[in-house]
Amino acid sequence: MGSWYWIGVSVGLGTAAGMLLAAFAGRSRVVLVVVAIAAGGLGAALGYGVETWKAGGWIDRIGGIAGGLAGSLGAAQAVTGALRRGGTRGGTATLLGGVAFLAAGVGFIPVVGYLEALALPALGVRLRRARPERYAGLRTLGRD
Repeated sequence: MGSWYWIGVSVGLGTAAGMLLAAFAGRSRVVLVVVAIAAGGLGAALGYGVETWKAGGWIDRIGGIAGGLAGSLGAAQAVTGALRRGGTRGGTATLLGGVAFLAAGVGFIPVVGYLEALALPALGVRLRRARPERYAGLRTLGRD
């Protein structure tokens, strides 16, 4: 495998780390910004680990940072949406944490790490646009 493979692994591991950190973030925007910065740092550390383990370079760290930011920003929309719709913090963190570990494993498949980093922000944008409108529902029937 070439260096492109290990860069993709760094990106995939960074994406999974960003998802895992976002799973425990909650809804606060300040916390989400801190989580995005922490995910970039954790992605850099994972990229450095991949760089020292296999032949690579500084691009592994940049890939880890990009993956961490993409993972945290993409998963943050899923977390805030689930909590807004009545999900519990523990349940949301457990489910998204499991998906993050799955994404870390899948990141070792060639090219999939890159695709994870591209797909998660796109999913976040799609979730943000698909936010349901608030409506009164059946509560309007009880006003008579």
